[in-house]
Amino acid sequence: MARQRLAADWPVKAEKRLREGCAQIGLTLDEPVLQKLLAYLAGLVKWNQAFNLTAIRDPLEMVDKHLLDSLSILPELGDGALIDIGTGAGLPGFIVALVHPALPVTLLDSNGKKTRFLKQMAAELGATNVTVVTARCEEHQGSYAQISSRAFASLADMVSGTGHLLAPDGRWLAMKGHVPDDEIAALPASAALEKTPALRVPFAADARHLIVLRRAR
Repeated sequence: MARQRLAADWPVKAEKRLREGCAQIGLTLDEPVLQKLLAYLAGLVKWNQAFNLTAIRDPLEMVDKHLLDSLSILPELGDGALIDIGTGAGLPGFIVALVHPALPVTLLDSNGKKTRFLKQMAAELGATNVTVVTARCEEHQGSYAQISSRAFASLADMVSGTGHLLAPDGRWLAMKGHVPDDEIAALPASAALEKTPALRVPFAADARHLIVLRRAR
């Protein structure tokens, strides 16, 4: 794959875009955290030239559709260990881990190229709260208070594939576009809908929602 020619000033524009987006959603990040997010973005842009980690090539579009989109989940996060399934390039899990360095975050994906990228980024950025796992969710074992996904599968597939990973009082957090009423209607009896809050994503034209599920009582 030919390397994409990027404008030399893209890092400056990306930082401005990220700061503007955070301001729009009322999110105040410590400067070291913001710089780590930008370092992650630089790594993603670099690795994406060779390994096709994401279909998005424009760094500014990455700010909008990857960084700010991932940050939009923060108000809905609870306490307790989180696993991000089908994490891809670490979205939203790695972004959450950088903002909350005391939160244990496991990033799970079956694609070895993507998990190698995440291990490298975790090492470079000192993200000691991050564990990267190369596996399918059905193969992994553990207990997590929160299970997140951004571009994984249907809600029913998410519940059936990860039910063994969810702590008794845990929650599934599925990032979607519009509220998927058909997927909610198809949920197994073992899962119950808790809420469907809209996510505030600056510069995004499309609707974004978080589907929060828990075990049925």
